[in-house]
Amino acid sequence: MPSLKEIKGRIASVNSTRKITSAMKMVASSKLHHAQVAIQNMLPYETLLEHILKSFLAAEAEAQTIYDQERPVKRIALVVFSSNSSLCGGFNANIIREMQSAVRQLTDEIGAENIDIYPIGRKVAEKAQKLGYHVMGDWSSTVDKPNVHDCIELAMHLGARFAKGEIDRVDLIYHHFKSAGSQVLTTKTFLPIDVESELERDHERDLTSSVTTKKAQEYLKKKKDSKEKRAEDEVKPLNDNFIVEPDMNTVLAQLMPKLAHLMLYTALLDSVASEHAARMVAMQTATDNADELLRQLNLQYNKSRQQAITNELLDIVGGSVNN
Repeated sequence: MPSLKEIKGRIASVNSTRKITSAMKMVASSKLHHAQVAIQNMLPYETLLEHILKSFLAAEAEAQTIYDQERPVKRIALVVFSSNSSLCGGFNANIIREMQSAVRQLTDEIGAENIDIYPIGRKVAEKAQKLGYHVMGDWSSTVDKPNVHDCIELAMHLGARFAKGEIDRVDLIYHHFKSAGSQVLTTKTFLPIDVESELERDHERDLTSSVTTKKAQEYLKKKKDSKEKRAEDEVKPLNDNFIVEPDMNTVLAQLMPKLAHLMLYTALLDSVASEHAARMVAMQTATDNADELLRQLNLQYNKSRQQAITNELLDIVGGSVNN
């Protein structure tokens, strides 16, 4: 059985660790809030662009561009989003596992030499290089400071390779941010762009809170749905009577790259928000575990101290009886 001094030292050590995990949880919560604001600022542009594209597709379904034409897949690029740092639970491990699974499947189909990896994040870049994959560039700085210009640059690079026939498909692997307590690992096709499936994808996100318990999330979701239902009566529909000049294909040729930029930027923002949410949950769990461990150690310390006092009293009483 450990001595009182050993138990006291362990209590001090766990207390110190608890202070660190609690501080990291607060930092992650603050960064998550900034990431949620960034997604919220992007949503009006996303909403209007999708509305225009839906109207165009409804007006002329046969319109096509080079970015939505499917062809036999001989070479493929994977854009994989991870974090630059650790201590975020299974966030990076899940991404790496999904990347390895995709590479194994594609290797059987087209061969490992025809797979290009675009790592967005240091963790996945280091793992891809260690596994011997064909890594294209270093995009780790994009995770620390997400901005639309880096996403446009990468999207234009991928679009140019796709247009030249150097690659036949581009897939994105990332976490879709639904709420602070729920991030969905997602794999979707970036090029060629399937506009209809992209417009019908899951847009649900909770950008107003950082709570992680299921009951709290359900309550906030019901409250949010009731507010949106009341606001629907006040929203005026947009004018869909578009006059397209010079023609539909030319206009779509300008809109499709913008949709590609938006898809990549949205994936980046979702991944960054998911990282901070996962780290916040991991640090909250570590803090709760430290609290439970402290409770057990304090109980053990009190029992040992009481036992020591009892032994001393028995020694005193036994000595007085003998005398």
